[in-house]
Amino acid sequence: MSTSRPDNVVQLRVPVPVASVQGTLALDLQPRQQPPRVAATPAPGPGDPTPVDVRRRREVERWAHRFAQAAVEIVGGDRPATQLLRWTTGEVYADLQRRALLVARAGGHQPATARVQPVRPQVLSIHSCFVDRGVVEVSVHVRYGERSRALAARFELKRTRHEATPRWICTALQWA
Repeated sequence: MSTSRPDNVVQLRVPVPVASVQGTLALDLQPRQQPPRVAATPAPGPGDPTPVDVRRRREVERWAHRFAQAAVEIVGGDRPATQLLRWTTGEVYADLQRRALLVARAGGHQPATARVQPVRPQVLSIHSCFVDRGVVEVSVHVRYGERSRALAARFELKRTRHEATPRWICTALQWA
């Protein structure tokens, strides 16, 4: 029996080589032929970014940078979750503890035993968006050796009855 194909048969599927970017986000990298359309700027509404002076933005970004660095070290097992107890809601704190425990189980160590990660995570950048004067959302780029991760956090300025000045509290923390 011959395995050759007749010349008049058309393949239904054309073989496609596996690209070097397999599994990554596909982007349309074709050059634009027209400039993008610019819509009229509507009046700011709830949820729209709030203008904030540069000094305040930098201050909040420095604080968020320290918070994010501590959070990735907690999840990696290098710090105890209690270090962020004052700056998180109960839900965010419970999630940090759960993630630290899961990573510790996978790595065969106890959480918060100090320096268990072969590579220390490093927060590379923070980008902030003030939703309101007392609400900021940040995106965080974290580097683990040769790999990167992203975090998104929401901080709200809260005043407790025992403190005279309000402090930033992490109300949401998403890992990607």
